[in-house]
Amino acid sequence: MAQVLRPNTTTGSLFATDGKPHPLQDTLLAVTLVLGITAFVTAMFHSLHLISSWAGLVGILTGAYGQFISVTTRERFGLILGLGASAIGFFLGMAHGGLFGGLF
Repeated sequence: MAQVLRPNTTTGSLFATDGKPHPLQDTLLAVTLVLGITAFVTAMFHSLHLISSWAGLVGILTGAYGQFISVTTRERFGLILGLGASAIGFFLGMAHGGLFGGLF
């Protein structure tokens, strides 16, 4: 009996999706990545510690919630990258002056 062999493309790819739209998860992914990049880049400058610490903190919170409700590997992969960049930016921002450093 001959059977048709169909390739399984969903398990082999890192960016495989389930074929369904996930607008909330994709929005959280984009927000986390933007905040992570912002926090990471601004953490390299001592005078921008307010931006890096706040962007990092919000990026960590949005990334954590995104991980909680994520469905696909593609979403989780991007969220981990954004979470890592947010955490580095947050910690360096805290080391350079913190969330309210220099304001009070």
